[in-house]
Amino acid sequence: MLITLLTILALVTLSILIHYEVLLRLSELIKHAHIQPRLRIIIGLVGALVAHVVEIFVFTLGYFFLNAMDVAGGLINMASEPVSSFADYAYFSIATYTSLGFGDVVPVGVFRYVAGMEVLLGLVLIAWTASFIYVEMQRFWKV
Repeated sequence: MLITLLTILALVTLSILIHYEVLLRLSELIKHAHIQPRLRIIIGLVGALVAHVVEIFVFTLGYFFLNAMDVAGGLINMASEPVSSFADYAYFSIATYTSLGFGDVVPVGVFRYVAGMEVLLGLVLIAWTASFIYVEMQRFWKV
């Protein structure tokens, strides 16, 4: 269980740092870019989406790591068979991060804790992105 907790702490910390750095860099880029406001918002959205994809793959690597460490648990499909491919972990991480929920692939054992933290973190980081885009829109849109 200690490996799982340390892994969760590392995944959450790394994801928050990635998100912070990307939004900070995007803010500076948007502020100093000599382009139309519409394009500034598009740059902000695309950059934020890239950050989310990177964070999803951070968690994908976390699931892959925990599977390699042979901790109690894993992911199983609808036929109750374990899944272990990188693509399956990525698919599960996308569904979890975006809080679409569990469907054809579900966590068991300690993977449930990692998935729970990924859902919570995904919601927080998506809300952070929404507020970032809102602030950027307020800065450049004339009402």
